[in-house]
Formats: sequence, C-alpha cells, structure tokens
Amino acid sequence: MIVSSRKEDHIRLAAEQQKNPAPRAYDDVSFIHHALDGVNRDRVSLDTQVGPLTFNAPFYVNGMTGGTETAMTINRNLAIAAASAGIAMASGSVGIALDYPETAASFTVIRDENPDGIVFANIGAGRSVADAKRAVDLLSADGLQLHVNAVQETIMLEGDRDFSTWLPLIEQIVAGLDVPVIIKEVGGGLSAKTLLALRDVGVQFVDVAGTGGTDFGKIENSRRDGGHDDYSFLHGYGNSAVQCLLDARSAGLIGGEAVDDFAILSSGGVRNPLDVVKSLALGARAVGVAGSFLTVALNEGPEAMTEVLEAWKSRLGEMLALMGVTAPSQMAYTDILIRGESRDFAEDRGIDLACLARRSQERK
Repeated sequence: MIVSSRKEDHIRLAAEQQKNPAPRAYDDVSFIHHALDGVNRDRVSLDTQVGPLTFNAPFYVNGMTGGTETAMTINRNLAIAAASAGIAMASGSVGIALDYPETAASFTVIRDENPDGIVFANIGAGRSVADAKRAVDLLSADGLQLHVNAVQETIMLEGDRDFSTWLPLIEQIVAGLDVPVIIKEVGGGLSAKTLLALRDVGVQFVDVAGTGGTDFGKIENSRRDGGHDDYSFLHGYGNSAVQCLLDARSAGLIGGEAVDDFAILSSGGVRNPLDVVKSLALGARAVGVAGSFLTVALNEGPEAMTEVLEAWKSRLGEMLALMGVTAPSQMAYTDILIRGESRDFAEDRGIDLACLARRSQERK
C-alpha cells in the first residue's frame, strides 16, 4: 500500500532527524534566577486545566504516527507508558484508517492499552465533519487534533494543494463535535493573524506547533528524486513556538481573564523538561512532545518510555519549586529574557519584551 509506505518513510526519516536536531528558539529564552524564591516541592501540583480536561502534568505525548506495523509498536509502547504515568496522548493522523480500515488497529491500540486516560484523535484539515466524528469514534477520543500542514502538502508528492476550504471546514467541525477540537500546525507555527482567524470561527483550543522539531517539509523532500525536483529551500520554513507565543501575547491572546476561553498549547522542538517550563512561562497552557519520545518508543519499549515520562514529571515539579511557583499556570509570572532571533522577531513585530523580565516584581 502506497500510503503505508509513506508512513514508514515518515517514521524512518523523523527518527533520523533526531540524530541531527535543528537549531531551537528555546535557546533564546532564559530565566532570571532568584535564589531565595524557591518553595517546598511538596506544595507543587502539576495538574493543568485544558478546557474541560484536567491533565496530570503540563505536557502530553503529541501525535506521531499510525497505519503500519512499526507504527502499531510505537503507539502501543506510548499508550502503555502514558497510561502508567497518567499523561495525555494524541494519535497520529487517523485519516489512513478512515480510508483503509485494515490499518485501524495501529490506532485503536492506543485506547486498548490506555482505556481510562486522556486520548486525542488526529486528522488533517480538509476533512469533513463526518470524518472528524469517525476519527473521534475510532479512539473513543476525549478530543480531536485537527492539523494544518500547508507546507508539508506543498512538498508532498501526493499532496493536496487546495487550502481554500480549510477554514470553513474547521468552523463546521468545531461546531459539529461535542469534544474539544485543537487546531494544530505540524511544525510551521500559528501566527497571531491565524490564531485570531481561528478564534473568529469558534476555535477555543490551538497548538502553535512551531519549527525546531520534526520537519515534515524536509521529510517529504527526502521522498522526492532530488536533482531539480528539490524543495530544500523550504527546510525550516515557518515560525518557532517561541515566536508564535510572543506573537499571540502581542495580540492579546495570552494573559488576562478575557482569553480564559482560548487555550494555547505549544509544541515543536521540545527536547527536555526545561523547554516545557519555558513554554509555560511564555503563556502555553500545556506542551506537546513528540520527536524526543519517538526513538525511545521505537527502540526501547514501554518500560523505558514510562521511565522517561515519570522522569519528566519529577523534573518539572522540581523546577517549578526552584522557581517559586506551586502550579504550572503560575509560570506566567516568572521573569524571562528573550535573546537572539526570537528577540529580533519580537522587535520587528513591535512586541514589548521588557515587561517579561520584571513580572515577578509587578505581581507583588
């Protein structure tokens, strides 16, 4: 099956990218250390509210794969670990299972191994309300990730390059489903302009999913013949999660009671728990992790994956205590500095960064 072959290519090429990771905007973000601000670790709760759902930690296993035997192994290992550690998890795009039901088991294994946990289905923009409902039903899902991937589709040999229907279909799906619908990029980022357009059609949950993680444009270009049939000039195209979160803040979409009904999640290039904490400080409600977990799930099995998830939870609790906060939402009051390309981006966009460096004082 051609589609299954493409999914196997995605797994192999995504794993290869983890060996030579892209530069990351998270390195542009640093904290001002206040040595006496720490609190008792026992006071820290990692519980995170995302709409009607309560996550046991402010990070989740983001959508990766499905549709092949290799994908089934990955999803089984991730689901077992997510169930054991109490971490929310998203599937890869289930579109292949809707079109080829014989591949469905590589997705339903997630719910089989994690019957009581928070699970999100995933499907691409451009699908109908009926398909969206089928995706949710397939996994008895608690929510739906609806991914937008115009750059990937542009480069993909089999790509659909009519993007004009996406926003109207998103509006229909959000209105037609009775579970949260999270609009998610796949590595190109969601700008403030895009976020405002999504909010205007009723979207309440987004994952900005910026550059720095798995580059699906690069993956699709690797599947081409090379030579003159080359899209390498689009490698890394888009905006980082750091830039997207700064952009969202400048548009009034982060901070304050007025945006309590618009939850911004973040992903893209998250390699360690400190990146999660930085995302929270920038205003993300919760943080998705994919590539950093892929090789463990693929090569080391569910026990190792569980150890990784538990370690991330422990480190996050310790870092929040170190920074003097008792809940992930309070990271929004910590003092941060923005440097490098992220600072250049903010200055070009007219975003005030100085206020981020003195938030703890202003809170007092």
